[in-house]
Amino acid sequence: MAGGVPIAAPALASGFLKGRALIFPLSLVISLFFLWGFSYGLLDVLNKHFQVVLDITKLQSTGLQVVYFGGGYLLFSPVAAEVMKRKGYKITILMGLSLYSLGAIMFWPTAHFSTYQNRIASFGGFCACTLVIACGLATLETAANSYAVVIGDPASASARLQFCQSWNGVASFIGPLIASKYFFSGKNQHSLTNVQFVYLAVACAGVAIAVLFLVTKLPEVSEEMLRGTTTTENLATDEFGNELGQGPLYKQYNMIFGFIAQFCYVGAQVTIASFFINYATENASFSSAEASNMLSYALITFTVGRFIATALATVFQADFLLMVYAVFAIALNAYVCAGSGKPAVAILIVIFFFEAPMYPTLFTLGTANLGRHTRRGAGILVMGVSGGAVFPPIQGAIADSAGTRISYVVPLVGFVYVLGYVVFHWIRHGRHIFRVKDVVSAAYHGGAVGGAVEEIHYDGDKAILLKKAVM
Repeated sequence: MAGGVPIAAPALASGFLKGRALIFPLSLVISLFFLWGFSYGLLDVLNKHFQVVLDITKLQSTGLQVVYFGGGYLLFSPVAAEVMKRKGYKITILMGLSLYSLGAIMFWPTAHFSTYQNRIASFGGFCACTLVIACGLATLETAANSYAVVIGDPASASARLQFCQSWNGVASFIGPLIASKYFFSGKNQHSLTNVQFVYLAVACAGVAIAVLFLVTKLPEVSEEMLRGTTTTENLATDEFGNELGQGPLYKQYNMIFGFIAQFCYVGAQVTIASFFINYATENASFSSAEASNMLSYALITFTVGRFIATALATVFQADFLLMVYAVFAIALNAYVCAGSGKPAVAILIVIFFFEAPMYPTLFTLGTANLGRHTRRGAGILVMGVSGGAVFPPIQGAIADSAGTRISYVVPLVGFVYVLGYVVFHWIRHGRHIFRVKDVVSAAYHGGAVGGAVEEIHYDGDKAILLKKAVM
């Protein structure tokens, strides 16, 4: 999906892990990112498969995305966050894996008892299974993003989290590859038998990883240490010495417009992937199996695009870079709406490259300079994932009435709003092309006698680092 959220890195109550001691627990965390990347890759191909086997419309098939992003990520993430606060990371991760495995194993009886006569009820059952899986994945994402940060050296927290997130993209293209062979080939094109076996394997993988977490002693983060980071956050000031984020949360307009941009982007991303196979089979000469392979190549392109954008972000300003990427995404999306044949499918694949850095960049821009509202603002930006539950039904309705090609105007609208937001942000924050230090932060470094407070005062045109002695 969309990717995780980098957060502050408080030290572990018992100290952080180093060297070889970090390898095994970090590998366990990576396995969680791999699980939800794999599940998201399967989700997009199930749309087309259910349309064929259960004889449902494109609009009806988007029920999978509605329950996945709306029911799972939007509604269950706050529950997972509360469990993590009360019970810690390990219990939260085990809860997420339990829900994930339960939802996957529920695919077996649902597929086994599915017939053409009860196809609508069967699809409702599959949506229920997907909802349980999504609740598990939302729980895992809530815990894993944070845990990837806190188990190691805080100085390398961001790089460590980005490394873990990359496996999300790697796993996402494996799902369509499996589907092209087991869902869309031969007699499997009109059967749900292999869906049973694929999700049985998914459930077994979830159980195996849960056992590993159960027998592994994982370090936890003390609540006192977590509360200690809020003082640091509240020290951030602007160029006039005023505390950042003054005023109520609802007056943080950059965050509000950033949330809308995130909502539109995730909606656009999900619709582009969800109807990819329909587009390739209706608008070109690809079979469903070939189109599934093409979707896998598109997700590989997405993964490569994320790595390249990360490198470019070290040179260019984030809002400027996203502005360029959004322009390309809009132009390519417009061609997809008007073009046809294999060239149009190739252009659709290229869009995945240009949408790759949008989620993390929009999150960074939307949560900048929030001061004491930083954590709540971060939660609001994460809720932008719910766009993935709203856009697909709209595109599905248009695809049923006017065709899949025309329906791709829906993600186009999302990209246009993203462009408007980043252009406005770029103009208001100094119109920088090359990267400057634009993160406002503050940190207290204490000692036996005294310490120092580091403050970055940023006015959109410059960043000045000041150190004030505190005795």
